Amino acid sequence: MKQLVVLGAGESGLGAALLAKREAYAVWVSDGGTIAPARKAELLTAGIEFEEGKHDEDRILAADLIIKSPGIPTTIPVVQQAIIRGISVVDELEFASRYSKGKVIAITGTNGKTTTTLLTYHLLKEAGWDVGLAGNVGKSWAGQLLEGDHAWWVLEISSFQIDGLVSLKPHIALLTNITPDHLDRYNYQMDRYIDSKMAVFKNMAAGDFAIFNLEDPFSKTGLDRAPVQAAHFGISLLEKPKQGGFCNEESLLFQVKGTQAIIPVSALTIQGKHNFLNALGAGVAALLAGLNEAQLLSGYQTFINAAHRMELVRVLDGVRYVNDSKGTNVEATFYALGSYKEPMVWIAGGVDKGNDYSVLTPLVVNGQVKALICLGKDNVKLKTAFTPHIAQIRETQDLQQAVSWAQELAEDKEVVLLSPACASFDLFKNYEDRGDQFKAAVVALLQKQSA
Repeated sequence: MKQLVVLGAGESGLGAALLAKREAYAVWVSDGGTIAPARKAELLTAGIEFEEGKHDEDRILAADLIIKSPGIPTTIPVVQQAIIRGISVVDELEFASRYSKGKVIAITGTNGKTTTTLLTYHLLKEAGWDVGLAGNVGKSWAGQLLEGDHAWWVLEISSFQIDGLVSLKPHIALLTNITPDHLDRYNYQMDRYIDSKMAVFKNMAAGDFAIFNLEDPFSKTGLDRAPVQAAHFGISLLEKPKQGGFCNEESLLFQVKGTQAIIPVSALTIQGKHNFLNALGAGVAALLAGLNEAQLLSGYQTFINAAHRMELVRVLDGVRYVNDSKGTNVEATFYALGSYKEPMVWIAGGVDKGNDYSVLTPLVVNGQVKALICLGKDNVKLKTAFTPHIAQIRETQDLQQAVSWAQELAEDKEVVLLSPACASFDLFKNYEDRGDQFKAAVVALLQKQSA
């Protein structure tokens, strides 16, 4: 019996362990941290041995196959030793792909991949396709395969997950964009990060389809470094590709394999230029999968995006309060700020990941950002970047105080935007916690007003 070790007992690790058990592997799970009680219970019920709080290197290195959590760097000693010994170290998605006959739509990119993945899945699901959703969003692919396969799978794949792929071959793959992020995992070398993203296309052939953002310079660099064999389709807000999707601010225009479709922008439930690109990418992928114009329109009109991504919390005294807590890097915040023409109060800050805030300067020099509220433990870099351009800057470590100030500063027909451009770990558990607290603070304003 082949020995299989799962490193990390999170969502993907548990799913992989359970699938491996079904496939008659001798499975053992090792987690350097604490395993959640509910996951321990599932492992015990399945008869899977595990350890927590440490890694037994001898037992790990006796494995025939290691499935590694994407959050564990390949640079840790036990993984390096496994690689040196020739033990295959893969991601849960790679392992799951070996037990699925479904066609894969793989979506990656620094920004926009979650919205694009959820929208692509929604378009196919609404059209009646037999489709599943997995990867970096929702439940693990391996865990879902225990319940059954689908004809199509839409996978959100991070660069960390791509690094653990060997033979997974998407039928359709989409790269939303590449911007500097997570460079600490790539020795601060942008080319290595680009190569990681481009590797999603490495197993594709001429009968497959690759979708690229024609406006993204790093994607072009990636194509120059690693040519893609699959047929190319483009998306753009600036130029109409021969094959792909284009937005002229009034309509989404598609030309895909002889199929044409025109979707009014007003039919979309997500707005902003970045979301038009997301909608174009999802639309091209859906058309390549076989949808028609009517099915696209119906799906676009009923889509509800995930929380914390340009999420309208509510309108209070004519002011829109928008939660973009998922905007954890400068490029994401660039898109968020560019989505509005109205004056705004911007709430930003957190753990700086080596940010270059000059990217945002063109969006604030015209006075559209009337005030900046810095929310973080160390706001020096943020204040230094924007003091010459924003008339009023305040700082706090209290989100309720930030929202209270925002209400004081914002006027009718203006916007209060939480788009931090930073990670959340200085003051919050994660970006979801930050976004949830923002929403609660906004709701509290309404309750206070109603009292």
